[in-house]
Amino acid sequence: MNILQVLTPNDIFLWVGKNWQELLAVISGLLYIWLEIKQKSSMWVVGFVSSLIFVLVFFRAKLYGSMALYIYYVAVSVYGWYCWRYARKSDGVVTELFISRLQMSLALILTAISAVLYVGISYTLKHYTDSPVPYYDALEVSLSIVATWMLARKILEHWGLWIFINFFSSALCFYRGLYPTAGLFIVYGILSITGLIKWKQSYNSDIE
Repeated sequence: MNILQVLTPNDIFLWVGKNWQELLAVISGLLYIWLEIKQKSSMWVVGFVSSLIFVLVFFRAKLYGSMALYIYYVAVSVYGWYCWRYARKSDGVVTELFISRLQMSLALILTAISAVLYVGISYTLKHYTDSPVPYYDALEVSLSIVATWMLARKILEHWGLWIFINFFSSALCFYRGLYPTAGLFIVYGILSITGLIKWKQSYNSDIE
């Protein structure tokens, strides 16, 4: 049976009416990552709004770890916007932040932080919420916290983390019935590969 023959315009209208918040978050999320690839600081403003909407979406889906993550995104959007526009100074003149590479010492520190976050978040979700997927939710959240901080500091390797996180998050959202959001994360994953390529080209151009 063709699903298009089953769904009527009224069914679609009702579905959109029920899921309009998630759809709005998806649209703003796509705009956010497009601006990220272009290295536009305005992405942080879009990310701020998108994150607020996703807080409500994940709360309704009982993905409390993801909900807390997006609360973090709201706060880090302010920090990231400041870093990209004002955190770098050259000869007393404020300039936008340049792309940098991840140093081994910092990589070890971030790995340790990710592990500590994972243990703490998974324990909290397991024992203090009714989350059906506490360990998977915790993995997504802990890695995303670190990746977003790396993005705020404009570290190239953050894209590698996002490639894994986005495809992993897509499977998690699909499992919880958040189909538009699952589709968004698939697109995020593909765009993250594009972002890695574009940022690497930009980095190589800057150092030449």
